[in-house]
Amino acid sequence: MTETTSLPIGRRRFIQAMMLVAGSGALAGLLPENGYAEGTRNTDTVRLGWGRGGLPLIARQRGEFEKRLADQDIKVEWVGPFPNHAPSLQAVVGGSADFGFWGSTTPALAAIIAGSPLVFTQFNVYSPRTTAIIVRKDSGINNVKELVGKKVAVNRSGLGEFLLVAALEKHGVDRNTVELVYLNPPDASPAFGQGRVDAWSMWTPAVDIAREQYDAKNIFFEGTDLDFLIDYSSLVTLRSFATDNSALVHAVIAAYRQEGEWINNNVLEAETIAQREGQYSDAVRDHLASYRRVNYFYEADDPAFLADFQKAADWLAERAILPQRVKVADHVVRV
Repeated sequence: MTETTSLPIGRRRFIQAMMLVAGSGALAGLLPENGYAEGTRNTDTVRLGWGRGGLPLIARQRGEFEKRLADQDIKVEWVGPFPNHAPSLQAVVGGSADFGFWGSTTPALAAIIAGSPLVFTQFNVYSPRTTAIIVRKDSGINNVKELVGKKVAVNRSGLGEFLLVAALEKHGVDRNTVELVYLNPPDASPAFGQGRVDAWSMWTPAVDIAREQYDAKNIFFEGTDLDFLIDYSSLVTLRSFATDNSALVHAVIAAYRQEGEWINNNVLEAETIAQREGQYSDAVRDHLASYRRVNYFYEADDPAFLADFQKAADWLAERAILPQRVKVADHVVRV
């Protein structure tokens, strides 16, 4: 890594973070000394999962990502869209995709604990964080403590669940006094709008759309109310695929880093691409653009990052969001 960056997320320290600088000179630092030639590659096609937001969506819609890989005789096939990370991981394990879609590390760890031979090849952290717990303005709920006796929609072992658990813990609310309703985002949104759940813990852009669509408000916002980062975006594949195609994996990572740098420097254009896919209002798009989120990338074996990731995994296991402890360093590869 070429520089050290601290992220503005409370007291957690992120050491050796790097925003990739566009251009071949920057990419040279990401490659083995002799380029891709020393790596393995047993396919000329890579199948990439994508969802309705984030890096893969922008990469898929712009087309520059595919051109970069085409220059290395690699064909891209997009698999999706996936509503969240769990079905993306299932596609990888089931053999219909080679990579997930830069989703949450928590369901990936849950799948690994369950026996899936998945590995992390790269990590991404965006700042500021925008996941939130929302309630309708007419709900009578004004803070986290007032969730006692209420139903809250979350995605199991994902961002939604961990954020709710952290919020309840911070405000001294017994987790057993709140009913967690496990719903994937496409089902959680109408349930929230129809009042079948009282609150929803969700990430961007769905939470931003719901705030406008259902006249909702935040009662807990990750970027300002959470004192630590416990979940990260990750690029996941099978261990066998990473071993058999290390050069291809490296090429995919490098192309995604370039895409992340483009997003950092073209915020409104990136949000407009996401808006076309999500079909939401200009007001939501402009609100998302106002965050001016920045992507930071970490190598899979970065010691400082892995130390933080291990603390996060332990925190999740201690609270039974993950079923048991897991040594994260055993499930990363650097190509």
